[in-house]
Amino acid sequence: MDEPKRKWRLPDLKGANPLSSRIARLIFASNLAGLAILILGAMVLNEMRASFVVAKKQDLVGQAQVFSNLLAEGATFGQPQPVMDEDLARATLADLSLPISVRGKVYGPEGGLIGDSYFLSDRVVVSSLPPLQEPSRLSRWGRSLSEWAVSTFGAIVPDRGGDAVRTQTFEDEFAVAASGAEAASQRFNDRGQRIISVSVPVQHVSAVVGVLTVESNDIDEIIRAERAALIPFIGVAVLVALITSTLLTIGIARPLRRLSAAADDVRSGSTQRLDLPRITKRRDEIGALANSMESMTDALFERISANEQFAADVAHEIKNPLTSIRSAVETAERVKDNPEAMAKLHKVIAHDVGRLDRLITDISNASRLEAEITRVPTETMNIARFVQDIVSTYEHLKLDEAGPTVSFDDATMGAGLRVRGREGPLGQVIRNLIDNALSFSPVDGTVTVRVEQDRIGPQTTARIVVEDTGPGIPDDKLEKIFDRFYTDRPAGSAFGRNSGLGLSIVQQIAATHMGKVWAENRDSGGARFVVELPAS
Repeated sequence: MDEPKRKWRLPDLKGANPLSSRIARLIFASNLAGLAILILGAMVLNEMRASFVVAKKQDLVGQAQVFSNLLAEGATFGQPQPVMDEDLARATLADLSLPISVRGKVYGPEGGLIGDSYFLSDRVVVSSLPPLQEPSRLSRWGRSLSEWAVSTFGAIVPDRGGDAVRTQTFEDEFAVAASGAEAASQRFNDRGQRIISVSVPVQHVSAVVGVLTVESNDIDEIIRAERAALIPFIGVAVLVALITSTLLTIGIARPLRRLSAAADDVRSGSTQRLDLPRITKRRDEIGALANSMESMTDALFERISANEQFAADVAHEIKNPLTSIRSAVETAERVKDNPEAMAKLHKVIAHDVGRLDRLITDISNASRLEAEITRVPTETMNIARFVQDIVSTYEHLKLDEAGPTVSFDDATMGAGLRVRGREGPLGQVIRNLIDNALSFSPVDGTVTVRVEQDRIGPQTTARIVVEDTGPGIPDDKLEKIFDRFYTDRPAGSAFGRNSGLGLSIVQQIAATHMGKVWAENRDSGGARFVVELPAS
């Protein structure tokens, strides 16, 4: 059977960079877009929180220094051993009128609490508690997502607020202040509130007579505001995810569904070809897939058409000897009394039976050839040695001493040229060409089989050349002789000794090995067949 022309265009993905794929880049970009927005939002909000915390700390430090100076001027006395008057310290602290979110405490040099603004203030803040209700699902989802984003990306971006205001216990903070330095920290108070605390020493001259601690408990408000500010970024990220998902559906899922539907139409017989011009023009893997499927269906239908034509040719070729046999049998009924005529008819029948047997054998070989080629794995072989082994069988098994001889010539000079292929089919190529050359050569003729090395561009090739000393091939038949069942023998040659499939099989095997075969006439007389295969 003829090998259909292949137009498949498959991308070579072996060892390719995944990001060289347009679809891969699209998927990476779409998946990272929402993530990038969340990272950007977390970085921006982290900077905002850092700025808020640092500003809050600086504000508290300023207030604490002012309050410490007031305490030092109005509640401390004594020389050479300065002390703090606890009553005056409490009175001074009460007179400060600190805002609700700020709490001041005065400690003695040993850590004992002297006064607390929460207990010294005479203000009572009354506010209505909101009604108890379960937070909505959207609120819980938004809070969980924002907390996850902050906790996930908070470790990635620098936290200037955390560096500026460390997390430490009050004891550590008090120890620093008691030594005469300023100290600031973040921690949770006894009410479970997150606070920023600043402690400064209260000094008389240069002696530390107490410690003033100023705490702000509105840091939770800052964090809640931060989480609320992250919600727009989350919304944008979700929107980007929806948009990219839609684009992926349009750009990937929909074309694949169209390819699937078109393949189902071909399978059901509704159409014989894939017609998807918009998809095949794409310059990505889906376009390559569509081109491959289109080429595959074209090749399948070409093969189906070739099989139908092959079946018609087989029927025609088998019908000829059967018709001859039937005619001989009918004639034999009428010449039973003529022994000479009966002998001739028996000879015709035997000849046609032999012709029919050869024809069926060659048809069977041609039918099985493609399946055998796909099943048998390829191997690398020394082509000169392989051809020489086949030629040697003709040299040692010559039946007619008066017939043409077969000789081998290694024109590669022992270069060890190697070809990747299948032994069985390539051996059939060489045998078919030698048998064809022997059938056309005179009794005293010579068939020469030669292996040569050639080059097509950067590709090294191996040439198997089979030459005979016969009558040659008419110039207008140099290509037609490779057609199935074509036979054109010179006058006087025995009819029916060839099925006309040998050279067709040679051409098909050469094509499956990425090679080619052609015929030409020698200047000195005779025909030359050349099989060219890529060398490995």
